Amino acid sequence: MPVRRPEQIRPRRLFLIGLLLTAFSLLLAAPAPAAEAPDATATATATPARGDAHMGMGVVAHDGQDGLPADIRATQTEGVDVASYQGNVAWPTLWNNGVRWAYTKASEGTYYTNPYFSQQYTGAHGVGMIRGAYHFATPDTTSGATQADYFVDHGGDWSNDGRTLPGVLDIEWNPYGDACFDKSPSAMVTWIRDFLNQYKARTGRQAVIYTATSWWNQCTGNYAGFSANPLWIAHYASTAGTLPAGWSTYTMWQYTSTGPTVGDHDRFNGAPDRVQALANG
Repeated sequence: MPVRRPEQIRPRRLFLIGLLLTAFSLLLAAPAPAAEAPDATATATATPARGDAHMGMGVVAHDGQDGLPADIRATQTEGVDVASYQGNVAWPTLWNNGVRWAYTKASEGTYYTNPYFSQQYTGAHGVGMIRGAYHFATPDTTSGATQADYFVDHGGDWSNDGRTLPGVLDIEWNPYGDACFDKSPSAMVTWIRDFLNQYKARTGRQAVIYTATSWWNQCTGNYAGFSANPLWIAHYASTAGTLPAGWSTYTMWQYTSTGPTVGDHDRFNGAPDRVQALANG
C-alpha cells in the first residue's frame, strides 16, 4: 500500500474540520423547539380530599361573591365559622374585632372529625363567645340518621349551659362529585328529615340548617317543610337575598368568606341577647 505524504493529508483534514464548524454554527442558529402546551388535566382544579369540605365551599363557586355589606347594623351580632384549614385560631383577636359567637366544623360524613376542633371550640368559649358545632353532610355516603349520630358523638351535642348553640347541618354543593349527591329532590328531603329527626331525638334541639337558596332550589325542589328549624343562609352580597321556601326570615347569614379576620363572617339576626336565647333553647 502506498504511503501518503503529509502534504496530501493536510487538505482533507482541513476540509473535514470546516464541515464540522459549519454544522456546529447551523445548530446554534436553529430556533429552540416550541414548549409543549401544559396538560389541561394537570392544571385543572383538583377535587378536594374527603374531609376538606367546609361551610361556603360551594357558595363562591356557584353563587359568586358580588359585594359586602358596608356596615354592621346595631340590630345584628357578628359571628364567625371556622374549620380545620384555619388551624389554631386567635380567638382573642376575633373577640377584639367584635365577634361574639362562633361555629366550628366538628365532623363530615361518618369518616372525618376536625383535628383542630378542641382548640377552636373551647377557644371560642374561653374568650367569652357563645359557640356551636356544625356537620358537613355527605348524603351519598351514609343515611341522615347515621350522620346525625356521628355528629352528636363527635362534638355536635348540645349542652344546656347558656353558652352552647344547637348543632348545624351544613347541606350545600357536593365538592366531591354531583352537586346534589346523586339524589333526587324527594330523596334529598327524606335524607335531611332523617338527620333532623335523629338530631332532635338525641339532643332535644332543632338543628340549624345552613344552605344557599340556589342549592336548595336545585336539590330539594325548594321544599318548604323545614321552617321549624332555624335557617342559616349563605349569600355573599349586600343583603341576604331571597330565602328558601318556608322561611320568612333567617336566623344567621353568612355574608362573606373574605372577612377582616380569620374564618367566614356571619351575622346573627338580632342583638347578643337573641344569640343567648338560641343557646338557651
